[in-house]
Amino acid sequence: MNVKDVRRLDRVIIRFAGDSGDGMQLTGDRFTSETASFGNDLSTLPNFPAEIRAPAGTLPGVSSFQLHFADHDILTPGDAPNVLVAMNPAALKANIADVPRGAEIIVNTDEFTKRAMQKVGYATSPLEDGSLDGYSVHPVPLTALTVEALKEFELSRKDAGRSKNMFALGLLSWMYHRPTEGTERFLRSKFAKKPQIAAANIAAFHAGWNFGETTEDFAVSYEVAPASSAFPTGTYRNISGNLALSYGLIAASKQADLPLYLGSYPITPASDILHELSKHKNFGVRTFQAEDEIAGIGAALGAAFGGSLAVTTTSGPGVALKSETIGLAVSVELPLLVVDIQRGGPSTGLPTKTEQADLLQAMYGRNGEAPVPVVAPKTPADCFDAAIEAARIAITYRTPVFLLSDGYLANGSEPWRIPEIDQLPDLRAQFASGPNHTEADGSEVFWPYKRDPQTLARPWAIPGTPGLEHRIGGIEKQDGTGNISYDPANHEFMVRTRQAKIDGIEVPDLEVDDASGEANTLVLGWGSTYGPITAAVRRLRTAGEHIAQAHLRHLNPFPKNLGEVLGRYDKVVIPEMNLGQLATLIRARYLVDARSYNQVNGMPFKAEQLATALKEAIHG
Repeated sequence: MNVKDVRRLDRVIIRFAGDSGDGMQLTGDRFTSETASFGNDLSTLPNFPAEIRAPAGTLPGVSSFQLHFADHDILTPGDAPNVLVAMNPAALKANIADVPRGAEIIVNTDEFTKRAMQKVGYATSPLEDGSLDGYSVHPVPLTALTVEALKEFELSRKDAGRSKNMFALGLLSWMYHRPTEGTERFLRSKFAKKPQIAAANIAAFHAGWNFGETTEDFAVSYEVAPASSAFPTGTYRNISGNLALSYGLIAASKQADLPLYLGSYPITPASDILHELSKHKNFGVRTFQAEDEIAGIGAALGAAFGGSLAVTTTSGPGVALKSETIGLAVSVELPLLVVDIQRGGPSTGLPTKTEQADLLQAMYGRNGEAPVPVVAPKTPADCFDAAIEAARIAITYRTPVFLLSDGYLANGSEPWRIPEIDQLPDLRAQFASGPNHTEADGSEVFWPYKRDPQTLARPWAIPGTPGLEHRIGGIEKQDGTGNISYDPANHEFMVRTRQAKIDGIEVPDLEVDDASGEANTLVLGWGSTYGPITAAVRRLRTAGEHIAQAHLRHLNPFPKNLGEVLGRYDKVVIPEMNLGQLATLIRARYLVDARSYNQVNGMPFKAEQLATALKEAIHG
């Protein structure tokens, strides 16, 4: 056995890239799971085609998975990979621009045929023409080595070659001293009904590990120590944003002592929530996969009327279809969670890419004056807490609530500390139980729009409760009685009351991170920009710059101290993955000359890119 050097690193960024049929998402997910169990902090960025099956070997068909892991607290999937695993010429060409000189590139040489290279525009082989001289290139015949390792299984060459992703995973696991037991258990479970396929994949995985151990081409392996000092004591697991959001909805239903009902229509990138919640009938969860978006939210609003914690999940195009029923929910004043996992638009747009461009749609995308609270998580793990907060607002104030996540948070993952049950808020609602108004003649009656003086919420009356019968619908109601009313003065009163209810929602004050107290520039963010902004701010402070940071979870209503915070700073910069939607709201509300820094390319901001822009703002 060769004795090889082991080098210690504080962080590494790896990108697996290949054809959409090469199993890159599975490979990245398995490496991530083992990295999480090892105790590193991590952040991931899956990136895959919108097509169900793009033509093999083409640039539009490239699928990739980037993982950043470290021995300390990190915030983003990383700007540029230290290691690129390219399974074919298309994967190399699609990703090489992101790879810095000196980085390692592991190339599956078996796929670099003349035809495959011509398909993506290579006139000559990049492995031979000197174009990769600035990189540390490891040519590895992954397919051939995998087929050779699986000879005993009597599989066809094509079937054996499908395990090349497990060979690559084994090689990378050896390079970075990742645990192996979890992947072996996973493969046995995944292919429990096909034990020969399970055994073949495990054999390919071990073959990749052994190849790294014995080949002369890999003279060094690397160690990245656990990030134990970066985490408070507790039990952790790796979690994606959509999974965290699903668990948050279940936790909210239990804390509210209400059954959870999801009315949904599948749409990328929100479908995972429907898939996950459908597994949890044991927690009183009921899921309805509707025939379209309108039916999904209609069923959810009906469930809210019946006393459930009601949820509908979608993305931007689905929000447009649901807008009329959201307006109905505003009118009938029932709790409803509208979960929007934002993606690139307009129309069908970029189904698998991320964007933050639904904010103004969430704020104003309904006819009439129909105000709706808006809550946005900042990290994948924070989706759990944001779901509970959205449920709190919906139940307390009897209103639909928008929960704005996005594709970057939904598919990305990070370590999550599992909370203790007694740390979760009590969300139990008080249903109406009897008459609440005394008429002039002394009789006791039920008024469905008689409001709580503190929250302005109307009573939540379960249908079928004797004595609580009341009219419900989209036509304007008379204050108190809920009877149909076309009176102009009543309409103005109801419009202003519904707005006052939203304006009066209690949300925490905005916290400002101004380490030195000497900053004159504030960077204000919302949603998934938190990681890149915070990483950029750290870089600037390390370089001696003074800059303050604040991040909004509540976008409607804004925290009550936001105006005062904005007034402390000479310059306010708002990075967004849209063309300046939050900046527009801030300028209009607070008359502050907020500067937009925008990106709408379907990808999250890079920390270095933001640091450069913020430095220019500080000194501009």
